[in-house]
Amino acid sequence: MASPSGVLAGLIGAGIQASRTPALHEREGAAQGLNYLYRLIDLDQLKLDSSALEELLTAAEYMGFTGLNITFPCKQTILPLLDELSPEARGIGAVNTVVLKDGRRIGHNTDCLGFAEGFRRGLAEVSRQQVVQMGAGGAGAAVAHALLSEGVAHLSVFDVEPERAQALVHNLNQHFAGSRARVGHDLESALAQACGLVNTTPMGMAKLPGMPVPKALLRADLWVAEIVYFPLETELLREARALGCKTLNGANMAVFQAVKAFELFSGIVPDAQRMIGHFNSLGV
Repeated sequence: MASPSGVLAGLIGAGIQASRTPALHEREGAAQGLNYLYRLIDLDQLKLDSSALEELLTAAEYMGFTGLNITFPCKQTILPLLDELSPEARGIGAVNTVVLKDGRRIGHNTDCLGFAEGFRRGLAEVSRQQVVQMGAGGAGAAVAHALLSEGVAHLSVFDVEPERAQALVHNLNQHFAGSRARVGHDLESALAQACGLVNTTPMGMAKLPGMPVPKALLRADLWVAEIVYFPLETELLREARALGCKTLNGANMAVFQAVKAFELFSGIVPDAQRMIGHFNSLGV
C-alpha cells in the first residue's frame, strides 16, 4: 500500500480516455496536501477485455496501488476476484471501487450513493410513481437500488439481456418490500405510463453514440436522468430538453461517487463542493 502521505489509484474500464476522474482525484489530493497520482487503465487502448482483470489487479498490487475504480464493463465481472465486499456492494451485486490493503482486495459500491445524491439535488420534486430504467448492468444495479431507496413506487427494468434484468429485479425485490421492481417487456407501453426515465446503459457515451429509447417515445412531462457524463449532454438529454423535460445529467453521480472513493483511498474526507467546482471547471 502507498504511504499515508501518498495515494496511487487508477480506473479500469473500456473507452475511458475522456474520463474526468483522474483530474478530479488529483486536484483534490493536491488541495489536501497529498501526493496523489491517478492513472487510466483503458482496456480498449491495451487491446484487452474484462478477462484480463485478474492480471491487472495483480499488477496493481505489485506496483503498490492504493485502490482502483472500476467502470464499464467490469463492475460485475470483478466480483469473484475480490476477497471481501462492503455491505452495499454485496447487496447491489456490483463494485466500482476496490481498496487494496494488507494483501486484500476489498470491493465497495459508491455509485448508489452517488446517484442518490445527484437525484436529491437535481430532481427532488419529481413524481416517483412509475419509472423506467434502461440497463441492468453494474451501474444499473446501483442506480436501481438508489431509485427504490429514494421512494420510486414502481420500477420497470429493461435490458438487452432479459435474464440480466430478471436477476436484478429478483435482487431488488429481496431488498425492498412490496415487489416494486419488475422486468420491462413493452417499452412503448411502459414509457406511456411512466413519469420518469433513467438511462444506465453506456449508450450515449462518446464511444457509443445514440439513444437508449426511440425519440418518439419521449414527451414533455417525462423527467429524464442520465448517468453518462462524457459527453455531459448526451443525445437523450438533448432531445429531452428540446421537448421541455426536466433532466439530470451524469455530473453529480460522477462527482459524488468520486467523493466517497477519494475517502476510501486516502482516509481523508474530501471537500465535496470543491470537487464539484473541479468537475465543472474541466469542460464538457
